[in-house]
Amino acid sequence: MRITFVLPDAGIAGGVRVVAIYAARLQAKGHQVTVMCLPPRPLSLREHLRCFLKGKGWTPKQPSHFDGTSIDLRRLDQWRPMTAADVPDADVVIATWWETAEWVAQFPASKGTKVYLIQHDEALFAGQPVERVRQTWRLPMYKIVVAQWLSDLAAQQFDEPAVPVIPNSVDGNQFFAPPRGKQTQPTVGMMYSDTWWKGSDIGLQAFALAAQQIPNLRLVVFGLTPIAAHLPLPPDTQYFYQPPQSLIKDLYAQCDAWLFTSRVEGFGLPILEAMACRTPVIGTPVGAAPELLKSGGGILVEPEDPIAMAQAIERIHALSELEWQAMSQVAYRQATSYTWEEATQKFEAALHEAIDRVRPCVVPSVAPM
Repeated sequence: MRITFVLPDAGIAGGVRVVAIYAARLQAKGHQVTVMCLPPRPLSLREHLRCFLKGKGWTPKQPSHFDGTSIDLRRLDQWRPMTAADVPDADVVIATWWETAEWVAQFPASKGTKVYLIQHDEALFAGQPVERVRQTWRLPMYKIVVAQWLSDLAAQQFDEPAVPVIPNSVDGNQFFAPPRGKQTQPTVGMMYSDTWWKGSDIGLQAFALAAQQIPNLRLVVFGLTPIAAHLPLPPDTQYFYQPPQSLIKDLYAQCDAWLFTSRVEGFGLPILEAMACRTPVIGTPVGAAPELLKSGGGILVEPEDPIAMAQAIERIHALSELEWQAMSQVAYRQATSYTWEEATQKFEAALHEAIDRVRPCVVPSVAPM
């Protein structure tokens, strides 16, 4: 197949990682894959100055999950809506964000059968035009979602029954750790973001409460944004700002538990990444967390409840060495029970099904008697 993915950008967000993985694996299976995206968002004068003063240059290069790959990545030269003239002819064209769905909906049939890969309910993101986002769910495109709650949403709100669910997996070559015991110094980790729906404030409150009960409790954090004044980290926190991808597995593996704090989430890749590094996860029940944690590789807590999250930290701290190792092993088994190869096979089959649905049915002619 000739396959085109249409991205709004090619940065280092989790959803971009998923597209990059599918693109690479589909290309390895012999498909011709092109990824289209916009250039990096134009920076304001203040942002240019900040980067320059930090030694990153006037216009720093945007890191991407496509760096170092052989994927045919094509960026437009301007920040503007993508048109059919920008995109190669293909057998299938895949929208990956609500704006890209609007663009793809206008493409002619020569650009391919239209597929919409939905990784979140993007109407929940602050600042998005809710009705326009909702309307993209109603577009006549073959839809694929990454978690059961999104398939349920499609059925309940948009009269789209049986939207196929193809869960994400985790790259075992990138996220792994050998069997280990609990840390000498009790340690928990989390991702940092000043975006409200990521829930970092919940995790930080939980850590503060747990630290009152657990002497020398340590916090390891990484994130894509600088520390915001309104959301400071506790003293002595180890913060890794935009760490190289090769380092992230080591951060997960330093922890006795990983805090998944999101208020809303499409899937929640850090859950799988931490579990693949043999770290139990304490998570809020959003995205794929209910499915991923039900086997016992962590603890599911109520949303908006830092007290419950703190108590879960204390529960994991109180485990004996053997009990913690058993939970760690369950987490690892869960993360490695479903591979990207299996996900790619399902994704490839879904693309074929999408093409077959729009392929005209040819009725064989019958010779006259």
